[in-house]
Formats: sequence, C-alpha cells, structure tokens
Amino acid sequence: MARKRLDQTPFEVDVLNLTHDGRGVARLPDGKALFVTGALPGERVFAQRFARSRSFDEAVTLDVLRASEHRITPRCPHFGTCGGCVLQHLDAEQQIIAKDRVLRENFERIGHVTPKRWMAPLVDHAWGYRRKGRFSVKRVEKKEKTLVGFRERDPRFVAELQECHTVIEPIAAIIPALAQLIDGMEARSTIPQIEFIAGDPRPEFDGIALVFRHLQPLIESDVAALLAFGQQHRMAIFLQPGGNDSVHALWPDAPALSFRLEDWDIELKFRPLDFIQVNAGLNRTMIARTLELLDVQPEDRVLDLFCGLGNFTLPLARRVREVVGVEGEAGLVARAKENAAHNGLANAQFHAADLIQDQRSASWMRQGFDKLLLDPPRSGAIDVLRQLPLERFKRIVYVSCHPASLARDAGYLVNERGWTLADAGVMDMFPQTAHVESIALFEKR
Repeated sequence: MARKRLDQTPFEVDVLNLTHDGRGVARLPDGKALFVTGALPGERVFAQRFARSRSFDEAVTLDVLRASEHRITPRCPHFGTCGGCVLQHLDAEQQIIAKDRVLRENFERIGHVTPKRWMAPLVDHAWGYRRKGRFSVKRVEKKEKTLVGFRERDPRFVAELQECHTVIEPIAAIIPALAQLIDGMEARSTIPQIEFIAGDPRPEFDGIALVFRHLQPLIESDVAALLAFGQQHRMAIFLQPGGNDSVHALWPDAPALSFRLEDWDIELKFRPLDFIQVNAGLNRTMIARTLELLDVQPEDRVLDLFCGLGNFTLPLARRVREVVGVEGEAGLVARAKENAAHNGLANAQFHAADLIQDQRSASWMRQGFDKLLLDPPRSGAIDVLRQLPLERFKRIVYVSCHPASLARDAGYLVNERGWTLADAGVMDMFPQTAHVESIALFEKR
C-alpha cells in the first residue's frame, strides 16, 4: 500500500517538555509524541509537521502564540538555520536546568541509580568559548559563491555564516574572510572543510591553527593565497591532502601549539588535529573538580583511562606519587609522553591500549592503584570496567560526554559491582548547545 501523504497543514500545539537535543515535546490528539524544533516547555506554538515515523512525528515552529517566560532573543542572526546551536532562545540558567534534568532522567531510566548528592553545575563563559571545531566548506555554483560555516540543522546544507558567537573571537572575526579567501582560489570546489584549534599565543603567530583539507593538489597561486592569509591574520596554516598523517605546516615552518594549565604549572603541547577540550575555562574548572573528587594524596597511585594528551594525567602527577595514563590512540600517547618529559614529570607513565579489547594481561592492568579516573568517548567505559579489579580502588571519578553511557556504566558499578554513586553533576562545556557533559564520584560501600 502507498504510504499516507504527510499532512503539512499548520496547527496549534502545547509544548510540555524538552528533548535531550533541545526540541520541544508535545502530544498529538492520539497521544503520539511530537518533537517541535524551536519550541520551549510551557509554550503554545503554531507548528508544521515535516517528518513522520512510527513512534513520533517531527515539526518546526512557525510562530510562538504563547511564549515561555524563559524565552530570550537569540544573539546570533543565524540561529534556527545553523546547526551549531539549538538553545540560544532559552536563558542560560534554564539551559543548565534542562541539562541537569537530562542527566537525572538518564540515571533513573537507564542506570536505575540516584546519587547521594547532586553537585552544583560547573559553568564558565556562555559565549566565545569554542577553541576547536570544524567548518564545512561548499561551493554553490548556481549562486557563484562559497559557503563557510557549520552544517545547518538539515545536515545536507552548509550555513552561510557571517558571524558566530560561540567560537573564540579571533576565529569568529575571520569567517567571512575565509569564505572570500576560498572563493578566490582555483581549488574552491575541492576544499570540503577547515579545522580550527587554538592554544596560547606565540611570538611568531597568535596560537591559532587552521587546517585546510583539499581533495586535489593545490596550484602555486592557491598556496600563495593561503600563505598570505596566515601571515595577515597571524594564524598558522596547515594543509591536509589526505588522512590525518598527511597534515603538514605551510606557515610558519614549525608552528608550536600548546596551552598552559597555570594552577598546576603544566604546558600541554598538541598537534592541529589532536583532541583538546573545547572550552578552556571550563576545562580548568573541570580538572580542579576532578582532583577534588579523587581526594588525591601524595602517596596515591592513580590510573587514568582514556587519558589523551595528559589533560588530567599531568596535573595529577603534580599531586600524587605516580599516575599511569592509558589511551587507545598511539599518537596521543606519544605526545603525552613528550608532555610529561617537557614538564619534568618522571612519575607519569603512559601506555597505548585499545580499552574495548581484553586488557587483563596488560602490565599496567596488573599494577596496584588507589584511585581510578575515567574520561571515555561517547560509547562509555563498560568494556574496561568489566575487566578491572575494581575492589582494589578506593575511589572512582567518571568524566562523561554522554549521559546515557554514564548512566549505563553507573548502573553496572552500583548494581553489579557494589559501589555507591556518591556525587554527580553537569558541566556546561558547550553552552547554547544541548550537549551534556557531566562528572560522577563512586565510593566503596
């Protein structure tokens, strides 16, 4: 049978809640869930349906008939089109409350656990915080222009950005210039993306690197244009003709990228495609909270899993007898070792290991530790938790970028391994977005 045609007649609906991705939740007359882009809880909106599935329909707000008291005017004119933000229309305090609710609901629904104490949220600046990201680039021949920006809410399209209020100011200031730069290049149809990352200023440039991915070799005039752009804006320029290993500097010859963690007298060096925490201010607060929850003591041995460049490992090394960091990406492990040597830390060891695979015979797994720190990717840490001799640890701190996987792993630790979820709370690493970062402390019963 032919599918029933989607009814796109606009209609009024009352919004009851907010989804984990920042859309309003309503109920259709038959009880079916409706997710409404651009709507907030407590509002009555005029909406138009654009998609239908078995369990829910999707709609977009055409007009707000009764506004929430927490609705504010978005700062950015691209809000609603650009997919980089979804919560600019909700005041900052309510954004945190919404993210806190997501964490609580995930603990209850997925993990079947509740912390003994809820920590106050960790927050920093709500604007101009993003120091790492990726702009998409698209040449639109019909319009005879090149678009540079984040993906639109419909990810098939690239938002034509003239400004952005979440990226750090030096990057925001050059977005139109980047579009103009690429538009004037012969390679404008074969440059799909520009990565940006920022560290501390250096004498030869301002600490910001741009990585231009190009699918075809660049002609001499295009290389010259990129070189001139970097020199004019004092930004390091890297080219990426292939995979990550193909990234190489165009200008300066050997740009040094790094940032300092002053509270621990640490300088972390990194490469332009390495993972670093997006929000520098929140990162410092997060490290401090993590060390506080671990209750680190001078005689402790700490195991730091998914350690990356050593963002937590090296500050820990300043406070404890020994710390061992384990990370799946060999390149990050190599740079973590370099960072330990650079900061004169002989008590930080690093190992490369795939923490999804069986690591029970690994040398580091058989060592004795007092505390455990986890900072896994979105998939969580369940695989390595099932392997660890958890009874040997005194405390576990779990830093999470995905509340559902944290909730699942918390349920395992509490309900199957006998730990107590002592503290938990959200951290607003990505203001104006629906992304929920959180942290939890587990103690022995």
